[in-house]
Amino acid sequence: MYRGELSKMQGAVFLLVLLGAMSGREMLHLVHLPATTTVAENSPPETPVHKFSVNLSASLSPVIPGWPLIINTSPLTDAFKVNWLSDTDFEVVTTGTEQLDFETGPNIFDLQIYVKDDVGVTDLQILTVQVTDVNEPPQFQGNLAKGLDLYILEGANPGFLYQVEAFDPEDTSRNIPLHYFLIFHSVNFSMSANGTLFSTTEFDFEAGHKSFHLVAGVRDSQGLEASTTLHVNIVNVNDEIPRFTSPARVYTISEELVSGTIVANITAEDPDDKGFTGFLLYSITTPNRYFVINQLTGTIQVAHRLDRDAGELRQNPSISLEVLVKDRPSGGQENRMQITFIVEDINDNPAMCTKTTFSIMVPEREAKGTLLLDLNKFCFDDDSKAPNNQFNFTTPSGVGSSGRFSQDPAGSGKIVLIGDLDYENSSNLAAGNKYTMIIQVQDVAPPYYKNNIHIYICTKPENEFPLAFDRPSYVFEVSELRPARTRVGLVHATDKDFPQSSIMYSISMGGASLQYPNIFWINPQTGELQLVTKADYETTPIYILRIQATNVEDSSSVTVTVNILGENDEKPICTPNSYFLAIPMDLKVGTNIQNFKLTCTDLDSSPRSFRYSMGPGNINSHFTFSPNAGSNVTSLLLATRFDCASGLDKIWDYKLLVYITDDNLLSGRKKAQAHVETGTVTLSISVIPHPTTAVTTTARPRVIYQVRRKNVYSPSAWYVPFVITLGSILLLGLLGSLFVLLAKAIHRHCPRKTGKPKKLPVKKGEMKTTKPEVLVETIQMNSVFDGEAIDPVTGAVYEFNSNTGARKWKDPSTQMPRWKEPDPRGTAPSRAVAGEEAGPPRSTGERDGLSGKAPAEDAPIPETRMAAQAPQRAETQPSRATPKLHLGIQQ
Repeated sequence: MYRGELSKMQGAVFLLVLLGAMSGREMLHLVHLPATTTVAENSPPETPVHKFSVNLSASLSPVIPGWPLIINTSPLTDAFKVNWLSDTDFEVVTTGTEQLDFETGPNIFDLQIYVKDDVGVTDLQILTVQVTDVNEPPQFQGNLAKGLDLYILEGANPGFLYQVEAFDPEDTSRNIPLHYFLIFHSVNFSMSANGTLFSTTEFDFEAGHKSFHLVAGVRDSQGLEASTTLHVNIVNVNDEIPRFTSPARVYTISEELVSGTIVANITAEDPDDKGFTGFLLYSITTPNRYFVINQLTGTIQVAHRLDRDAGELRQNPSISLEVLVKDRPSGGQENRMQITFIVEDINDNPAMCTKTTFSIMVPEREAKGTLLLDLNKFCFDDDSKAPNNQFNFTTPSGVGSSGRFSQDPAGSGKIVLIGDLDYENSSNLAAGNKYTMIIQVQDVAPPYYKNNIHIYICTKPENEFPLAFDRPSYVFEVSELRPARTRVGLVHATDKDFPQSSIMYSISMGGASLQYPNIFWINPQTGELQLVTKADYETTPIYILRIQATNVEDSSSVTVTVNILGENDEKPICTPNSYFLAIPMDLKVGTNIQNFKLTCTDLDSSPRSFRYSMGPGNINSHFTFSPNAGSNVTSLLLATRFDCASGLDKIWDYKLLVYITDDNLLSGRKKAQAHVETGTVTLSISVIPHPTTAVTTTARPRVIYQVRRKNVYSPSAWYVPFVITLGSILLLGLLGSLFVLLAKAIHRHCPRKTGKPKKLPVKKGEMKTTKPEVLVETIQMNSVFDGEAIDPVTGAVYEFNSNTGARKWKDPSTQMPRWKEPDPRGTAPSRAVAGEEAGPPRSTGERDGLSGKAPAEDAPIPETRMAAQAPQRAETQPSRATPKLHLGIQQ
């Protein structure tokens, strides 16, 4: 095929020569062509290949600019072009657009060079270019040619790591072996001649073995070499248990700390490298409602009110918690620590009175020394420990009270009458028969909280006219920006009765908000309505109050409408309010960073009023928001590129404070006068430098999250207090029954000690025996008699205890049974009774001193003795045998 193309080209040249001969003049033709030349493979651009010249025609017409040129190649290629040397001298050179490769590409190229002058005379010749072989060094391919990152787990056994491979461009079949080696010797790694990389050491990440830089070389059979870099990175393994570094275990804190207050900072460290293995997570395993812990920082904050004066804290002020630290969310190492918070009592509760304003009507003829009021019945202090819960009362003061009222004894809070209240008395008329006292109830411990108690004492007159306000209703307006104690308006009531009595004003209904039981206060003497705290237009725009006026005889009320005037007092709130972003250093300008957007709301401003601005953290103005005003949604953009090469940018972690201001719709003059609110958002941006650029990095900033919780009772959880109450009742019942059973067992198994026998004197005529004294042993038996029987001898009815055998005559006056004669051995016979273990107690008499015989017949027991014997109680004896019972005569 190549020969056929050559024949066609030669035919074309012959045709051009023939046409020139036919023209009758000398033809334009190329000198030194056709020709054959050579060029080395991989030659750079503008490498000379072949020089030739042009012999002009007889007309000496010059060659057209841009000619001669290569009009065709075989095979097709753009690797050659023609350069001008002079008007008639030219040179073929390489272009560099195509690589001349002897091993993989064509080796011979036929170039058709065509020339043309101004009059249209042309010539065409062929230049044959042969590509010659040049020995090339071995080559690494793919990622290995650019440098390769290898990773080894710390603690892994030494051995095979990676197989390095390269190829020789001259060895297309890849049969010629190459020799591999490490250019720089390493004590931790080795490489075999066939390119196998081995580790010779077991690496410990915490000991400093973090990364290694190796240079691998390869050499062909003719000694040409090539090299590549191998970055061996040691991967940290989580094999160390975190250790607590905070020394404190017991923390003493005050009660009533604000929610979110930091009370402890638990710190720990992980022996594993902190920069690679991640972060430590903290948690509290003990169920509690008072504290929360930031899982990232270990900061313990107050989550619920710590009231030392109520609930379980009043009984036990210690709170024990177990803190758990893990070095990753799951599957990692962990450690635990016990900490204790001791809540101290402070004097945070002032002495309070259920009623601070008293209006007392005293008859004009009331006797001196009469107790008018005891303030102790109305005042208390909720603090748990003395002296914080102690208070006293100051000396009364007030117009007209001196000489008429006093506190007896001083500081006791008991107000007594000491003067004359005669209504017709001229001095009382001068005072208007109205007396005002102010007494302060004050803590005895710092900071000495005080509360005023107003006492109004009036002499009771006759009531003729009703008490009435000067208007049927009142309407007031107040801005929501006005502070506490701002005057809202004035109400006024009068009584036409004479003498005029003092009028007390109070708010009887309305004015409550979610945070305060009443946001209004009225001066009880003047009727001036004031703010207790700022009002919130967005929560309640209108308040309807019922204000009551009272004197000693009558009362009246009026409706007061307070309109709250809306103002711009709410800050814009954006989500998220803090965020962490990571961006590459070569991010294009104008790019939305990680598609991050802010979405903002404002309770009292339009989204078009928002304006976004950056704080001082935007160094070199790299970041901006678009749109920067007029929208509640904006995107974070890269405004300028990062320039680290010239040293303009030297930091890679940005802490941006974004301001969101709601003044976009205001003019410059109005902005200076209007109330403007500004919200903030914190952005942490970490710039990731180019992998080949060594930069100094800073630690990632910690983000502290404040968790705010509010306990709100849910009506759907009614069963919780019900179950707790029911369980408490059942537990108390069980404990009570166990206590009763224990008392019975102790009473049953613990016998009482019996007294020693006493010799009692016997009156004359009471006993028939000649023995003047009888030894008596009294044994108290169980007094519970659960049976009743009849004595078969006497017919008397007695009660008995079925367990112990103890008996008691049912009627003490009944004649006692006669005893049988004693047994000659001195033992009284026992009579068995059904259901009894022993018979009734018997008396054993002593034998006569002369005859040794007992009397034939027992003497009857006197009634006095029976009456004394009836209340005795018998107690169960520990032995099985029934003890001998001796009846004694009781005086």
